[in-house]
Amino acid sequence: MMGQSHAISGALVYAATASFLPEKVFGTVPGPSEILVGTLLCAGAALLPDVDHQDATPAHLLGPVSRALCRLVGRLCGGHRHATHSLLFVALTGAGTWAGVTRLGDGFTHALTFVLLFLAGRALHLHPPGHGPTAWLTSVGLAAIGTASVAAWVPGIAAWLPYTVGLGALTHVLGDFLTRRGVPLLWPLRRRFELPLIRRTGGKLETRLFVPVMTVATVAALWWTVFSPLLAVS
Repeated sequence: MMGQSHAISGALVYAATASFLPEKVFGTVPGPSEILVGTLLCAGAALLPDVDHQDATPAHLLGPVSRALCRLVGRLCGGHRHATHSLLFVALTGAGTWAGVTRLGDGFTHALTFVLLFLAGRALHLHPPGHGPTAWLTSVGLAAIGTASVAAWVPGIAAWLPYTVGLGALTHVLGDFLTRRGVPLLWPLRRRFELPLIRRTGGKLETRLFVPVMTVATVAALWWTVFSPLLAVS
């Protein structure tokens, strides 16, 4: 699947489940602002498994530096869609995020928030067209503003950030499970699992059906969980 598809699917899964899954996990229901922020962060987290590809969205974070890092990760993992597209990687992202917010505190939380917002903005094309300096600076600026806003008005983010990151990574893996190449869910076992509903990445089925439907569904879910309660209170 394309980066945009992964980001929208991450946003959709979070928005659609925010009213009941977090309560089962944490014993509390996130408020409207937390759901809105979580939707964007989950959209960004849904790009993390592609850290093994030098041309994917994560490679644009730091230009040549991040591209080289993604190339290195790809080599260490055996290429694209190997170790980082497994249930083990999903578990490690969630556990790593928990360890970071627990041991490193606000610095880690805010840095990861910035990265996820940057990835979401890039994948959802919330910047001028292209990959030049203007597009990059716009993405950085939006991520910085978003991170500062989250730090000021959503103080409890550290409690549910590991859940959000893990959910986004899982959504990505399941999305690629729907394509012809499949994913090695049980890596390091080499067997690939697939349900090839999407036979060509970026094809008409994905771009003209899946992406529009997921976008509308995300907006509907946010309306139900975020804006409808706010309007009811007012």
